[in-house]
Amino acid sequence: MSITRKQEVRALDTEERELVEKSHHPALQELSDQELSQLVKLVRERRDRAKTQANQRRREIRGKAAPKGATPSTSDDGSKTKLAVLAMAVRRLNSEVERRRRMTAAVAQVDTARKALAMKRASEQDGSEAAFNSRQAHHGMRNIVSRKRQKLVQPMERGRLRKAAAVAQARRDSR
Repeated sequence: MSITRKQEVRALDTEERELVEKSHHPALQELSDQELSQLVKLVRERRDRAKTQANQRRREIRGKAAPKGATPSTSDDGSKTKLAVLAMAVRRLNSEVERRRRMTAAVAQVDTARKALAMKRASEQDGSEAAFNSRQAHHGMRNIVSRKRQKLVQPMERGRLRKAAAVAQARRDSR
């Protein structure tokens, strides 16, 4: 269920309302990276605090915890709504951070590809490097010694012994 802006205003105090307003679309993209990381930190702290309060209220309602105020809580609708609003704000902020991270990675990838192309073209113009696929073994191929341990018993011999043992066991069983 989505929460309207009117419900958000009713569930949050003024400071939290300002933070959540910054997490909505037009204002969110105008924030710098540093401001965005600071906002993520603040909204997460508020969300965690609201989560703790909501859990406390639920425990009070069930009778498992002593009431915090003068009278025990009878419902936790407000704290649930507040928690939902702050959780959605954190989700929006996280997706914006991820979007910016992907965008900078893509730009960096393009820059790297351009540098590689420039290096390739520069090497082609020099003519100093050999043509593509012209690699040759200059000193010939060398045998690489196998690191596997050597088998001392021939596979034939193992099979012969296994079969002999099976035949001997069959003779004993048939007695």
